[in-house]
Amino acid sequence: MTNDELNRIGGIILDASITVHRELGPGLLESAYVIALMREFELRCMNAVAQVPVEMTYKQVPLGKIYVIDILVEGQIIIEVKSVITMEPVFKAQLITYLKLADKKLGYLINFNVGLLKNGFQRIVYNF
Repeated sequence: MTNDELNRIGGIILDASITVHRELGPGLLESAYVIALMREFELRCMNAVAQVPVEMTYKQVPLGKIYVIDILVEGQIIIEVKSVITMEPVFKAQLITYLKLADKKLGYLINFNVGLLKNGFQRIVYNF
């Protein structure tokens, strides 16, 4: 998938996230936002899968599917959903780890517990 295509899909992800935030508002559990986003992607004919396990290896030894991606869109873009008062640096590090382990270029860290979603929406790139 080209970078332009990834960026186009990113615009759809932003729009879907804004729609969910307008409908539900802040203050719910992360799982509620994941379910609502999945519905938005379905309505937009986007291929999205929730709760995708990610394999981790250490020194060429598989350690198992330790991590779970909240949402994988079109098999290429990782979404990590949060509903927190304060975004901690570890959340960004978590998404970067997922991007590395899953060999993906682009991810979005979305905190729905904000007044305006633009204040909770972060685009994270890895080898883009």
